[in-house]
Amino acid sequence: MREFSSGLASDIRSMIAFRQSLGITTYEGILSLLDRFCCEHYPGDNALTRNMALDWLADERERHKSVRDNAIAIRQLGKYIVSENRSAYILPNSFVSSKSDFVPHIFTDEELHNLFTVVDSLKYFYKNPFAHIIAPVLFRLLYTCGLRPNEGRELKRENIDLKSGEILVVHNKQKKERIVVMSNDMLELCNEYEKQRRVFAENSHYFFPAYNDLPYTAIQMTRLFRRCWKKANDKLGIENCPQARPYDLRHRFASAIIQQWIEEGRDLYAMLPYLRAYMGHKYFSSTAYYIHLLPENILKTSGIDWDEFEKLIPEVSK
Repeated sequence: MREFSSGLASDIRSMIAFRQSLGITTYEGILSLLDRFCCEHYPGDNALTRNMALDWLADERERHKSVRDNAIAIRQLGKYIVSENRSAYILPNSFVSSKSDFVPHIFTDEELHNLFTVVDSLKYFYKNPFAHIIAPVLFRLLYTCGLRPNEGRELKRENIDLKSGEILVVHNKQKKERIVVMSNDMLELCNEYEKQRRVFAENSHYFFPAYNDLPYTAIQMTRLFRRCWKKANDKLGIENCPQARPYDLRHRFASAIIQQWIEEGRDLYAMLPYLRAYMGHKYFSSTAYYIHLLPENILKTSGIDWDEFEKLIPEVSK
Protein backbone atom coordinates (compact mmCIF):
# COMPACT_ATOMS: atom_id res chain seq x y z
CA MET A 1 0.00 0.00 0.00
CA ARG A 2 1.16 3.54 -0.75
CA GLU A 3 2.15 5.96 1.97
CA PHE A 4 -0.48 8.49 3.06
CA SER A 5 0.25 11.43 5.32
CA SER A 6 -2.69 13.85 5.30
CA GLY A 7 -5.31 14.16 8.01
CA LEU A 8 -7.39 11.65 6.03
CA ALA A 9 -4.57 9.09 5.90
CA SER A 10 -6.03 6.75 8.51
CA ASP A 11 -9.46 6.70 6.88
CA ILE A 12 -7.96 6.20 3.41
CA ARG A 13 -5.77 3.30 4.53
CA SER A 14 -8.67 1.70 6.36
CA MET A 15 -11.00 1.93 3.37
CA ILE A 16 -8.38 0.53 0.98
CA ALA A 17 -7.74 -2.44 3.28
CA PHE A 18 -11.47 -3.06 3.59
CA ARG A 19 -12.07 -3.00 -0.17
CA GLN A 20 -9.00 -5.17 -0.77
CA SER A 21 -10.49 -7.77 1.55
CA LEU A 22 -13.61 -7.79 -0.63
CA GLY A 23 -11.61 -7.99 -3.86
CA ILE A 24 -13.11 -4.79 -5.27
CA THR A 25 -11.63 -1.55 -6.61
CA THR A 26 -9.68 0.28 -3.91
CA TYR A 27 -9.17 3.64 -5.67
CA GLU A 28 -5.70 3.70 -4.08
CA GLY A 29 -4.10 5.70 -6.89
CA ILE A 30 -6.85 8.31 -6.96
CA LEU A 31 -6.93 8.63 -3.19
CA SER A 32 -3.17 9.19 -3.16
CA LEU A 33 -3.84 12.32 -5.23
CA LEU A 34 -6.48 13.41 -2.72
CA ASP A 35 -4.03 12.77 0.12
CA ARG A 36 -1.37 14.91 -1.56
CA PHE A 37 -3.89 17.69 -2.22
CA CYS A 38 -5.00 17.69 1.44
CA CYS A 39 -1.41 17.85 2.67
CA GLU A 40 -0.89 20.99 0.61
CA HIS A 41 -4.25 22.74 0.94
CA TYR A 42 -5.85 21.30 4.09
CA PRO A 43 -2.91 20.52 6.40
CA GLY A 44 -4.06 19.22 9.77
CA ASP A 45 -7.71 18.75 8.74
CA ASN A 46 -8.74 15.20 9.65
CA ALA A 47 -12.37 15.29 8.50
CA LEU A 48 -13.66 14.98 4.94
CA THR A 49 -15.63 18.18 4.38
CA ARG A 50 -17.71 19.55 1.53
CA ASN A 51 -15.20 22.30 0.75
CA MET A 52 -12.32 19.83 0.74
CA ALA A 53 -14.09 17.48 -1.66
CA LEU A 54 -15.26 20.16 -4.09
CA ASP A 55 -11.95 22.02 -4.06
CA TRP A 56 -10.07 18.84 -4.91
CA LEU A 57 -12.46 17.92 -7.73
CA ALA A 58 -12.19 21.43 -9.16
CA ASP A 59 -8.39 21.25 -9.04
CA GLU A 60 -8.37 17.86 -10.79
CA ARG A 61 -10.84 19.03 -13.45
CA GLU A 62 -8.52 21.87 -14.43
CA ARG A 63 -5.79 19.34 -15.22
CA HIS A 64 -7.71 16.30 -16.46
CA LYS A 65 -11.04 17.65 -17.77
CA SER A 66 -13.00 14.55 -16.72
CA VAL A 67 -13.01 13.64 -13.02
CA ARG A 68 -15.81 11.10 -12.83
CA ASP A 69 -13.56 8.41 -11.34
CA ASN A 70 -12.27 10.91 -8.79
CA ALA A 71 -15.84 11.77 -7.81
CA ILE A 72 -16.69 8.09 -7.40
CA ALA A 73 -13.61 7.53 -5.22
CA ILE A 74 -14.24 10.43 -2.87
CA ARG A 75 -17.94 9.54 -2.62
CA GLN A 76 -16.99 5.98 -1.63
CA LEU A 77 -14.55 7.34 0.94
CA GLY A 78 -17.26 9.51 2.50
CA LYS A 79 -19.69 6.59 2.61
CA TYR A 80 -17.08 4.36 4.21
CA ILE A 81 -16.22 6.90 6.92
CA VAL A 82 -19.91 7.38 7.76
CA SER A 83 -20.38 3.60 7.91
CA GLU A 84 -17.73 3.62 10.63
CA ASN A 85 -19.94 5.98 12.65
CA ARG A 86 -17.79 9.04 12.00
CA SER A 87 -18.74 12.32 10.39
CA ALA A 88 -17.88 12.91 6.74
CA TYR A 89 -19.23 14.67 3.67
CA ILE A 90 -20.75 12.28 1.12
CA LEU A 91 -20.58 13.63 -2.41
CA PRO A 92 -24.08 13.51 -3.97
CA ASN A 93 -24.69 10.76 -6.49
CA SER A 94 -25.55 13.40 -9.09
CA PHE A 95 -21.83 14.17 -9.35
CA VAL A 96 -21.05 10.67 -10.63
CA SER A 97 -24.21 9.35 -12.28
CA SER A 98 -23.73 10.99 -15.68
CA LYS A 99 -21.40 9.42 -18.25
CA SER A 100 -18.00 11.07 -18.61
CA ASP A 101 -17.71 13.54 -21.47
CA PHE A 102 -13.99 12.88 -21.92
CA VAL A 103 -13.10 12.09 -25.52
CA PRO A 104 -9.91 10.06 -25.97
CA HIS A 105 -7.19 11.63 -28.08
CA ILE A 106 -6.36 9.45 -31.07
CA PHE A 107 -2.81 10.22 -32.14
CA THR A 108 -2.07 10.87 -35.78
CA ASP A 109 1.00 9.28 -37.33
CA GLU A 110 2.77 12.64 -37.20
CA GLU A 111 1.91 13.15 -33.53
CA LEU A 112 3.23 9.71 -32.66
CA HIS A 113 6.43 10.37 -34.57
CA ASN A 114 6.94 13.69 -32.80
CA LEU A 115 6.13 12.19 -29.40
CA PHE A 116 8.56 9.29 -29.68
CA THR A 117 11.25 11.57 -31.12
CA VAL A 118 11.07 13.52 -27.87
CA VAL A 119 10.87 10.37 -25.75
CA ASP A 120 13.96 8.93 -27.44
CA SER A 121 15.92 12.13 -26.88
CA LEU A 122 15.33 12.34 -23.11
CA LYS A 123 18.41 13.05 -21.05
CA TYR A 124 19.36 12.06 -17.52
CA PHE A 125 17.32 13.98 -14.93
CA TYR A 126 18.22 13.64 -11.26
CA LYS A 127 14.60 13.77 -10.03
CA ASN A 128 13.73 10.81 -12.26
CA PRO A 129 17.14 9.28 -13.00
CA PHE A 130 16.11 6.30 -15.14
CA ALA A 131 13.31 8.00 -17.12
CA HIS A 132 15.44 8.29 -20.26
CA ILE A 133 15.95 4.52 -20.21
CA ILE A 134 12.46 3.45 -19.17
CA ALA A 135 10.26 5.85 -21.18
CA PRO A 136 11.14 4.69 -24.74
CA VAL A 137 10.32 1.10 -23.83
CA LEU A 138 7.34 1.62 -21.51
CA PHE A 139 5.45 3.99 -23.80
CA ARG A 140 6.11 1.81 -26.86
CA LEU A 141 4.87 -1.24 -24.95
CA LEU A 142 1.60 0.52 -24.12
CA TYR A 143 1.20 1.51 -27.76
CA THR A 144 2.27 -1.66 -29.58
CA CYS A 145 0.54 -4.09 -27.20
CA GLY A 146 -2.51 -2.01 -26.31
CA LEU A 147 -1.82 -2.28 -22.59
CA ARG A 148 -3.48 -0.21 -19.91
CA PRO A 149 -0.88 2.08 -18.29
CA ASN A 150 -0.92 0.17 -15.00
CA GLU A 151 -0.51 -3.14 -16.85
CA GLY A 152 2.69 -1.82 -18.37
CA ARG A 153 4.29 -0.07 -15.43
CA GLU A 154 3.38 -2.87 -12.95
CA LEU A 155 4.71 -5.62 -15.22
CA LYS A 156 6.87 -8.04 -13.26
CA ARG A 157 10.03 -9.58 -14.68
CA GLU A 158 8.64 -13.06 -14.13
CA ASN A 159 5.65 -12.25 -16.36
CA ILE A 160 7.54 -11.25 -19.49
CA ASP A 161 9.21 -13.90 -21.63
CA LEU A 162 12.08 -12.28 -23.49
CA LYS A 163 12.49 -15.32 -25.72
CA SER A 164 8.94 -15.90 -26.93
CA GLY A 165 7.74 -12.31 -26.58
CA GLU A 166 4.77 -13.33 -24.44
CA ILE A 167 3.52 -11.08 -21.65
CA LEU A 168 1.28 -12.41 -18.91
CA VAL A 169 -0.99 -9.55 -17.86
CA VAL A 170 -2.21 -10.05 -14.30
CA HIS A 171 -2.87 -6.55 -12.89
CA ASN A 172 -5.78 -5.71 -15.13
CA LYS A 173 -9.11 -3.97 -14.61
CA GLN A 174 -11.17 -7.16 -14.68
CA LYS A 175 -8.89 -9.11 -12.29
CA LYS A 176 -8.39 -11.73 -15.01
CA GLU A 177 -5.16 -12.89 -16.58
CA ARG A 178 -4.48 -12.75 -20.30
CA ILE A 179 -1.48 -13.17 -22.59
CA VAL A 180 -0.37 -10.65 -25.19
CA VAL A 181 2.49 -11.13 -27.64
CA MET A 182 5.02 -8.47 -28.59
CA SER A 183 6.12 -7.80 -32.14
CA ASN A 184 9.64 -8.79 -33.08
CA ASP A 185 10.79 -5.16 -32.98
CA MET A 186 9.29 -4.66 -29.53
CA LEU A 187 10.84 -7.88 -28.28
CA GLU A 188 14.27 -6.80 -29.53
CA LEU A 189 13.86 -3.43 -27.80
CA CYS A 190 12.87 -5.12 -24.54
CA ASN A 191 15.90 -7.38 -24.64
CA GLU A 192 18.21 -4.38 -25.12
CA TYR A 193 16.44 -2.57 -22.29
CA GLU A 194 16.79 -5.60 -19.99
CA LYS A 195 20.57 -5.37 -20.27
CA GLN A 196 20.40 -1.80 -18.96
CA ARG A 197 17.78 -2.58 -16.33
CA ARG A 198 20.07 -5.16 -14.79
CA VAL A 199 22.63 -2.45 -14.19
CA PHE A 200 20.44 0.01 -12.29
CA ALA A 201 17.84 -2.37 -10.76
CA GLU A 202 19.15 -5.90 -10.91
CA ASN A 203 17.22 -7.13 -7.86
CA SER A 204 13.90 -5.47 -8.59
CA HIS A 205 10.91 -7.71 -9.24
CA TYR A 206 9.52 -5.18 -11.71
CA PHE A 207 10.41 -4.72 -15.36
CA PHE A 208 9.95 -0.95 -14.98
CA PRO A 209 11.23 -0.31 -11.45
CA ALA A 210 11.01 2.82 -9.33
CA TYR A 211 12.61 2.47 -5.90
CA ASN A 212 12.43 0.17 -2.85
CA ASP A 213 11.37 -2.67 -5.17
CA LEU A 214 8.25 -0.80 -6.24
CA PRO A 215 6.97 -0.44 -9.81
CA TYR A 216 7.20 2.78 -11.78
CA THR A 217 4.44 4.92 -10.29
CA ALA A 218 1.42 6.37 -12.07
CA ILE A 219 2.49 9.87 -11.09
CA GLN A 220 6.00 9.36 -12.47
CA MET A 221 4.65 8.00 -15.74
CA THR A 222 1.95 10.65 -16.19
CA ARG A 223 4.29 13.55 -15.46
CA LEU A 224 6.90 12.15 -17.81
CA PHE A 225 4.33 11.65 -20.56
CA ARG A 226 2.98 15.19 -20.20
CA ARG A 227 6.49 16.59 -20.30
CA CYS A 228 7.23 14.76 -23.55
CA TRP A 229 3.82 15.52 -25.08
CA LYS A 230 4.14 19.25 -24.41
CA LYS A 231 7.63 19.36 -25.87
CA ALA A 232 6.44 17.45 -28.94
CA ASN A 233 3.81 20.17 -29.46
CA ASP A 234 5.97 23.22 -28.68
CA LYS A 235 5.00 24.90 -31.95
CA LEU A 236 1.32 24.84 -31.02
CA GLY A 237 1.77 26.59 -27.70
CA ILE A 238 0.38 25.42 -24.37
CA GLU A 239 -3.12 26.80 -25.03
CA ASN A 240 -3.47 24.87 -28.32
CA CYS A 241 -1.81 21.61 -27.26
CA PRO A 242 -4.38 18.76 -27.38
CA GLN A 243 -5.06 16.94 -24.14
CA ALA A 244 -3.52 13.48 -24.15
CA ARG A 245 -2.73 10.81 -21.58
CA PRO A 246 -0.67 7.59 -21.51
CA TYR A 247 -3.98 5.70 -21.78
CA ASP A 248 -4.49 7.24 -25.21
CA LEU A 249 -1.64 5.08 -26.54
CA ARG A 250 -3.93 2.11 -25.88
CA HIS A 251 -6.79 3.90 -27.64
CA ARG A 252 -4.59 4.48 -30.67
CA PHE A 253 -3.63 0.78 -30.75
CA ALA A 254 -7.26 -0.35 -30.81
CA SER A 255 -8.48 2.19 -33.35
CA ALA A 256 -5.51 1.46 -35.65
CA ILE A 257 -6.25 -2.27 -35.60
CA ILE A 258 -9.92 -1.72 -36.42
CA GLN A 259 -9.04 0.79 -39.14
CA GLN A 260 -6.71 -1.76 -40.72
CA TRP A 261 -9.42 -4.43 -40.66
CA ILE A 262 -11.87 -2.05 -42.33
CA GLU A 263 -9.38 -1.16 -45.06
CA GLU A 264 -8.73 -4.88 -45.63
CA GLY A 265 -12.47 -5.58 -45.91
CA ARG A 266 -12.55 -7.83 -42.83
CA ASP A 267 -15.83 -8.73 -41.11
CA LEU A 268 -15.76 -6.66 -37.91
CA TYR A 269 -18.41 -8.81 -36.26
CA ALA A 270 -16.04 -11.76 -36.61
CA MET A 271 -12.84 -9.89 -35.73
CA LEU A 272 -13.82 -7.75 -32.73
CA PRO A 273 -14.05 -10.70 -30.30
CA TYR A 274 -10.34 -11.34 -30.88
CA LEU A 275 -9.50 -7.71 -30.09
CA ARG A 276 -11.76 -7.84 -27.04
CA ALA A 277 -9.84 -10.83 -25.65
CA TYR A 278 -6.45 -9.30 -26.48
CA MET A 279 -7.26 -6.02 -24.75
CA GLY A 280 -8.95 -7.61 -21.75
CA HIS A 281 -12.34 -5.92 -22.15
CA LYS A 282 -15.18 -7.31 -20.09
CA TYR A 283 -17.87 -6.16 -22.49
CA PHE A 284 -18.05 -6.36 -26.27
CA SER A 285 -19.40 -2.80 -26.25
CA SER A 286 -16.09 -1.54 -24.86
CA THR A 287 -14.26 -2.86 -27.92
CA ALA A 288 -16.91 -1.77 -30.43
CA TYR A 289 -16.70 1.73 -28.95
CA TYR A 290 -13.42 2.32 -30.78
CA ILE A 291 -15.21 2.28 -34.13
CA HIS A 292 -16.67 5.70 -33.22
CA LEU A 293 -13.14 7.10 -32.91
CA LEU A 294 -12.13 6.36 -36.51
CA PRO A 295 -11.80 9.10 -39.15
CA GLU A 296 -15.13 9.93 -40.74
CA ASN A 297 -13.92 9.34 -44.30
CA ILE A 298 -13.08 5.73 -43.43
CA LEU A 299 -16.42 5.10 -41.78
CA LYS A 300 -18.34 6.43 -44.77
CA THR A 301 -16.74 3.89 -47.11
CA SER A 302 -16.59 0.93 -44.75
CA GLY A 303 -20.05 -0.53 -45.19
CA ILE A 304 -20.64 -0.69 -41.44
CA ASP A 305 -24.22 -1.36 -40.36
CA TRP A 306 -24.47 1.47 -37.86
CA ASP A 307 -27.94 0.50 -36.68
CA GLU A 308 -26.59 -2.85 -35.52
CA PHE A 309 -23.44 -1.41 -33.94
CA GLU A 310 -25.39 1.24 -32.04
CA LYS A 311 -27.24 -1.62 -30.30
CA LEU A 312 -23.88 -2.95 -29.13
CA ILE A 313 -22.79 0.31 -27.53
CA PRO A 314 -25.45 1.29 -24.98
CA GLU A 315 -22.76 2.33 -22.50
CA VAL A 316 -18.98 2.49 -22.64
CA SER A 317 -16.99 0.50 -20.07
CA LYS A 318 -13.29 0.69 -20.85
